[in-house]
Amino acid sequence: MELEKRISVLIGLGKQLNKVSTSPAGIPYQEAYQSNPWFTPESINQAIQGIAWMLEEENLNQWLKAYNFKDRDAKTVGIVMAGNIPLVGFHDLLCVLISGHYALIKLSRQDTVLMNWIIDLLIDIEPAWKNRIEKREVLKGMDAVIATGSDNTSRYFEYYFRHIPHIIRKNRTAVAVIQGNETEADLAGLGNDIYQYFGLGCRNVSTVFIPESYDIRKLFPALDVQESIGDHHKYRNNYDYNKSIYLINKVPHFDNGFSLWTQGDALVSPISVTYYQHYPTMGQLEKTLVDQGEKIQCVIGKGLKNAVTFGQAQRPAPWDYADNVDTFLFIIQPKTPKYRHYQRPAPWDYADNVDTLAFLAEL
Repeated sequence: MELEKRISVLIGLGKQLNKVSTSPAGIPYQEAYQSNPWFTPESINQAIQGIAWMLEEENLNQWLKAYNFKDRDAKTVGIVMAGNIPLVGFHDLLCVLISGHYALIKLSRQDTVLMNWIIDLLIDIEPAWKNRIEKREVLKGMDAVIATGSDNTSRYFEYYFRHIPHIIRKNRTAVAVIQGNETEADLAGLGNDIYQYFGLGCRNVSTVFIPESYDIRKLFPALDVQESIGDHHKYRNNYDYNKSIYLINKVPHFDNGFSLWTQGDALVSPISVTYYQHYPTMGQLEKTLVDQGEKIQCVIGKGLKNAVTFGQAQRPAPWDYADNVDTFLFIIQPKTPKYRHYQRPAPWDYADNVDTLAFLAEL
């Protein structure tokens, strides 16, 4: 299948997803929720709309123009998918398929229903891709692999896949920078960045950096629109648990009724908790962000170089690669990548310094 045809198929999938998002009778909401109670209809719709936007013709063309495609023999790329938020593994599948290779997938148990559903939609549009996508419990016989997991599982992945080119992803999170000149709309957008998908995504803000003289309570009125998140039973259980721990241990914190805010040096916070840290100057903050770059997926802020706009953390473009490693270049130029940190990568700023698109095209 020629590249133009592959692009056409994916554009068709995007249009199909737009249709079902406005007329959602065919979306397996109940089955997905029963499999993973974090996957509410709202979260599922947000994920579907994000993928549909990613697959718009303009976005795909802007993404792919940075790569030099050549005709090569198709190879097999393994994908160990995550399942922390709905359809989070789709982008890796997109990279493999658009490069013309075979995808060997291990689905996350947390996200089998929706991934199976979207794969079926894709095959309905292009039946030839039925032979390009295979799901397995154990991945063997690949030419390369992309594996997403935790800091703990990454050690096993590194060992298990040590003999083939690989991208191994670990825990990451997003951070936000407040300077004091934000509008109400900016702060409302920050609420989306913190609470969308219940804060479970690696692009969710878990730490907010504020100036030394800034009162963190100034943020709270703009966040009240997110209050309904506290109605979700699993989120509420986390909120009640963390609140009780803070009260028992007399940990200073703020409570806005549905989430907790406390000062903390760690970047990754528990569910229902947001950390905040003071910074003395922007220069010192920039050094902190660089020093902690291996744990930061993206930086949210206003007027900052390479930062994501408030409210857009969970709307990545095709070229916004996980862990700042270019999955596509890795696939078309298969070799084990080295990491390089970017706050806001351009299409050619690949995660782990591996050109994912080139990697896929070169297989």
